[in-house]
Amino acid sequence: MTITENPATTAAGYMGFVGVSTGSSSIMQVFPKWAQVLGLPTHHLVGHDLPMDATPEQYVAMVEQIRDDPNHRGALVTTHKMNVFAAASDLFDELDPFAVSCSEISSISKRGDRLIGRAKDPLTVDLALNDFLPADHFARTGAEVVILGAGGSGTALSWALAEREDAPARITVTARDDDKLDHLREVHRQHGTADGLISYVRTDTVDDAAAIVAAAPAGSLIVNATGLGKDRPGSPLPDDVVFPEGAWVWEFNYRGSLEFLHQARAQESDRRLHVIDGWRYFIHGWSQVVADVFELDLTPEIVERLADAAETARR
Repeated sequence: MTITENPATTAAGYMGFVGVSTGSSSIMQVFPKWAQVLGLPTHHLVGHDLPMDATPEQYVAMVEQIRDDPNHRGALVTTHKMNVFAAASDLFDELDPFAVSCSEISSISKRGDRLIGRAKDPLTVDLALNDFLPADHFARTGAEVVILGAGGSGTALSWALAEREDAPARITVTARDDDKLDHLREVHRQHGTADGLISYVRTDTVDDAAAIVAAAPAGSLIVNATGLGKDRPGSPLPDDVVFPEGAWVWEFNYRGSLEFLHQARAQESDRRLHVIDGWRYFIHGWSQVVADVFELDLTPEIVERLADAAETARR
């Protein structure tokens, strides 16, 4: 485990960021600006870098460090949120219903001597979706959804879409791992998601995934929730994929090699695509966890102030 910054040990403390390559994230530039906007007691953000193949013992040690350090205010968890739950959920005094149902922890906070774990993704992914997709899109167009990836973010999006007033007629979630698909089925079974709404499809190759994307109706929402193009290079689709006419193509990542995003932009004009990167998802994801850690209430106006403050880090 690597800490990318050594914060001053002060009563104000610091917030943590659990990821793979935290030092290259825009939040390292953004957090001090947000601390000023929000009047936070600290502007220190430290990274806890763990490898993609981290052991359960590493996750336990990281959570214990956050729990036992009185200067550590809490943390956001990105890539490792499902593994943190699997390895260290018993270290938490409280877990919210989303964390238990989705088996993930994306927000670690403290209330006195109590350690709290929450899964913020179902909320943050819905906020980001509503930023660009018309409220009546699915009812008006008959479009469907293809979510490439059944990890934490893909699970959260499928959850949010199933709860949406304007829900799609069909959601297809793909993965190369049967265990992840089985886990997702169980999440939806426990949640009471309507039978037949979600299809769980194993795709062994990028061509398998491309066939599902190409068969989706015009105007469908196609999402890269695999993590490919961020911490690992690549795309879940081949370069010769054909996106549906007028599709909304959403890349969850905003930094990295972003192959999926480039594939969509190459067809943006010819296929009349609406191409969205992960920047607003980043804004909502971080702002919700910061609010959780520091016990703040966020209004839409405050979120827009935070988005404006972050814009210089995007350039």
